[in-house]
This record gives sequence, structure tokens and C-alpha cells, in this order.
Amino acid sequence: MLASIAMMLLLGMMLGWVCKKIHMPSLTGMIFTGILLGPYMFDLIDDSILNVSSELRKIALIIILIRAGLSLDLEDLKKVGRPAIFMSFVPACFEITGMILLAPSLLGITVLDAAIMGAVVAAVSPAVIVPKMIKLIEEGYGSKQRIPQLILAGASVDDVFVIVVFTAFMGLAKGNHVSVGGFINIPISIILGLLGGLLIGNLLAKYFGRMHIRDTSKVIIFLSISFLLVTIEDMFSGMIPFASLIAVMAVGISLQKKNRIVAERLANRFNKLWVAAEIMLFVLVGATVDITYVKTAGWRPIVLLIVVLVFRMVGVCVSLLKTSLTRKERLFCMIAYCPKATVQAAIGGVPLATGLSCGNMVLTVAVVAILITAPLGAFGIDASYKRLLIKVERDKVK
Repeated sequence: MLASIAMMLLLGMMLGWVCKKIHMPSLTGMIFTGILLGPYMFDLIDDSILNVSSELRKIALIIILIRAGLSLDLEDLKKVGRPAIFMSFVPACFEITGMILLAPSLLGITVLDAAIMGAVVAAVSPAVIVPKMIKLIEEGYGSKQRIPQLILAGASVDDVFVIVVFTAFMGLAKGNHVSVGGFINIPISIILGLLGGLLIGNLLAKYFGRMHIRDTSKVIIFLSISFLLVTIEDMFSGMIPFASLIAVMAVGISLQKKNRIVAERLANRFNKLWVAAEIMLFVLVGATVDITYVKTAGWRPIVLLIVVLVFRMVGVCVSLLKTSLTRKERLFCMIAYCPKATVQAAIGGVPLATGLSCGNMVLTVAVVAILITAPLGAFGIDASYKRLLIKVERDKVK
């Protein structure tokens, strides 16, 4: 196990550095590391790590969402308003619709299978988007129009929406009825997650203000509470709709609002944690990729993915109607909303595991989505933000 962790970290760092040197996103090298070391290539990652891969990826995701919360200003989120709400579900709906229209004829699957595939592919990757948007906030790009905050808010809710839709389609495929309550639970889970997170963040701000403890201890407390929130969602998923990952981000937002100095110090600590967490996350995502599916799939899944991404971009444009964003800023939002990785790695294999006939094809398209959109989306953000967004000094943003 220790040897596996060492190989994952060292090779992930090395290939990430190589990719960065040739002007590619470092996560490309990390994903490729996972493919090389994973069970479908050289099988050098210990089974004990693979068995808890989903939990390790969730820990890394929690760290990056904490960073996002500590970097977001609640006033900025209020000013973003309507477009953030639309960005949380309209682009995903457009992409799922595109998949339903095109996949049956291109891949020879049923409409329901295409809907399941669309739900798998439709989620954006917070693991790719969040670090990029935090960087933009820190550098001041797009701050006047609060574009990074818009994308952060929309992407965090997008995943919740898509997973609920995926669960509904899977229920239909297995012969179950789709409950209207399942869709009603979407806004309820988001609201409960926000309220719970804001309340906990408020309490933490008061506690940290009164108790003089080291920042390292505060990080441990924050992480532990975040783990408990995720555990509570898993334990009571059938009883109480609760979006734990949104709650985690809301804790950071509330803490930043109530005690900015502590929030900035904690953000620095979590930035250091992210160095290792990022490598583990994308290496483990790569380890889930079965490259043989891509070899046997041919060109059709690639073409399909490109076309449905166009549908997603149209959905982003619709979400941004009647806003003051320029064409360049809207184009950036379209680019930034394309990367996919974590959700596809988490649920891409579910249809195959449950015995659905479309399982292999869904997994293939999920793998293609990760391999194409994660590196290209990250590269697109890095290459375009200085050209498409206006830089404003942070202290000048009102």
C-alpha cells in the first residue's frame, strides 16, 4: 500500500510537471498516471487503495470545496442571482436532450439508455473547475461581473441535479416508477445543505474567535465536520434530502463572511493540502478508466460527445440571456463549463454493474468524456481567461 501511494504521488507529480512544461494541464499527466498504474494497464496500485478509491476521491473533493467556500464572498453570490440558478440545471438539461436526440441513431441504443448516458455525461467536474475559478478570483479576472463566482455556484449545484436525474432514469430502466418527490427533493436538498452549512459556519466562526487554537487544529476540526456532513447525507439519504457537498462549501462561505482573517489563514492551509489531494484525486480518476473500451468504441462516441457539448454550450448561452456579460465573457463561461471527470468516474460504471444492456457503452462514453474534456477544458480555461476576461484588483471590486 505504501509503495502504491509513493508511486502515485511521485509519478503523478512528474507527469504533471511534464504536461505543464509542454503547456498542457498538469491534471492530464495525473490522469495518465492513473491509467498506467491502474488495474487495466500495469496493475501497480494496491487493491486496498482501489477498494476505498471512491472515499479517497470524495476527501479530495471535500478539500477543494472547502477552498471554494473560503474564497467565495456571500455578497458576490447574492449579486450573481438568476444566472447562477439557471447555470445549475439548464446546460445539463440541454446536454441530456442532445444525447437523447442523437445517441439512439449513432450508437444503436434505446431512448432510455440514451437518457441514462446523458445523465452520466452531463455533470461538470468541480475538481477541475473549482481550482481554476479560485485562481481567477485571487488574480481578479472576471471579478467585476463575478464570473468565477457564477461558475462556482452553478457547478456545485449542477452535480446534485444531474445525480438525481440519473437516479430517476436508472429507476425507470430497472422497472421502477419515477417518484415526483425525487425531483422535488432537489431544491429541498440544496436549501437544507445551504442552511445547515451557513449555520455551522457561523458557529465555527464564533468558536474560532473565542478559542485561541492553532490553525492546524482548526483545519482538523473543519475537515472532521465536513466528513460528518457527508456521512449524515449517506446515512439519511432515504429520509432527509441533504446536499452535503453544498453544505461543506456553505460552511466555508459563512466562516469567510463572519471571520475573514481566520478564513484567509485556513485557505492557505487548505491550499497546501490540495497539492497532495489533487494528485490522488486525478490519479484515482485515471485508475477507473478502462482504456480497452475506448479502443473498441470507434469514432462514434467521440463525435457524439463533441456534438452534445455544443448542446451544453447553447444551454450556457440561454442561462446567460439578459445579463450584462460581453460576448467574450459568455464564451469563457461556455469553455469553463465543459470539463468532466469526477462524477463520470463515480457513476459511469453503475449501469454496467447493475446489468443494464447499455452498461458497456455508457462506461465507454464516460471514459471518453474524461479523457477528452478534463484536459481540454482545463487547457481552454488556462489559455483563454486572460484574453476573454477583464482583470480588476480585488480591493476595487464592489
